[in-house]
Amino acid sequence: MHLNLKLAVIAAAVALAACGKKEEAAPAAGAAPAAAPTQVVKIGHVGPTSGAIAHLGKDNENGARMAIDDLNAAGVTIGGARITFELLPEDDAADPRQGVAAAQKLIDAKVAGVIGHLNSGTTIPASQLYHDAGIPQISPSSTNPKYTRQGFPGAFRVVADDTALGGTLGRYAVETLGGKSVAVIDDRTAYGQGVADEFEKAVVAAGGTVVGREFTNDKATDFNAILTTIRARRPDVIFFGGMDAVAGPMLRQMKQLGIEAKFMGGDGICTAQLSVLAAGSMADDQVYCAKAGGIDPEDVPGMEKFRADFRTKFGMDVQLYAPYVYDALNVMVQAMKDANSTDPAVYLPALKAVNYKGVTGPIAFDEKGDIKNGALTLITYRGGERHELAVIR
Repeated sequence: MHLNLKLAVIAAAVALAACGKKEEAAPAAGAAPAAAPTQVVKIGHVGPTSGAIAHLGKDNENGARMAIDDLNAAGVTIGGARITFELLPEDDAADPRQGVAAAQKLIDAKVAGVIGHLNSGTTIPASQLYHDAGIPQISPSSTNPKYTRQGFPGAFRVVADDTALGGTLGRYAVETLGGKSVAVIDDRTAYGQGVADEFEKAVVAAGGTVVGREFTNDKATDFNAILTTIRARRPDVIFFGGMDAVAGPMLRQMKQLGIEAKFMGGDGICTAQLSVLAAGSMADDQVYCAKAGGIDPEDVPGMEKFRADFRTKFGMDVQLYAPYVYDALNVMVQAMKDANSTDPAVYLPALKAVNYKGVTGPIAFDEKGDIKNGALTLITYRGGERHELAVIR
């Protein structure tokens, strides 16, 4: 073949090959756009899922699981990525040291935020670690005022604190129940002592008299000695700062000793399980408590649906704070959406400014991280069942 003709053939072949490559690289007409990238975002939850109040810790954890499942089912896109939320649950057994260990474990796992802890006694020491790590924390149930008064910008709570709760109960004891003489017992935890202190201050301010202050611990089962001392002082009202696992046996022993005083406590005793733990020892309208949180009339249908869905999903009734855990986790995710980022440093300012309507009502935070206009629900027991008396804000 002539050299020039050969070169022309080769050049034509090269051009044809190049043309074919361009055609192959071109996208087909009508092709679907590339799918958004996916990202797994870890959120921690801590509560006592072992020990005497494991029923409350599991209730809280189930509230978190329900929120995670609902968010994943709905589909959330943040920062251009489709998010899959993953719950990392930890057990602190209501023990401060175990609470700190659980916090460190979540920090090491690089969670984007933490919902918890349940108890003030574990929430407060753990909050230092979350603060140092720059991880936002929302407690659904810790009420000791100290938690949000440490100056940590990432510490929040979605319920009213003990200043409101203990104060309301103290005034109610004197002004409504007619308790002129009151005895106070606390379990020496950060929660129990804190709510009892606020109750005592309110009793005195309302004109009542505190005839005795006794102490126990959060694992005690025998109260005969302190109850015998209290019986001699003939109080109209006995207040206990602690949890239902201790209050139940205490009520049984009060009945055995013939003590007929009204029995009061904070949200720690205000559970569906209290009547079981008290084993039939509660008279109607003998026990009064206040739950940190409350549902206004317009929010009742949403709460009833939540309770029904919870029962269907887990095969058990809500004990106490599962709805507040559910809302707390959704509030955290709402802040991520508002900031268009799951980075704690980026979404924290949005969390401070969040305005969210949850199943428990409206949620916004003040400068300390406390819920604005927090509600309290006054409750008594009749026939072993809880009966709401009033919602107070």
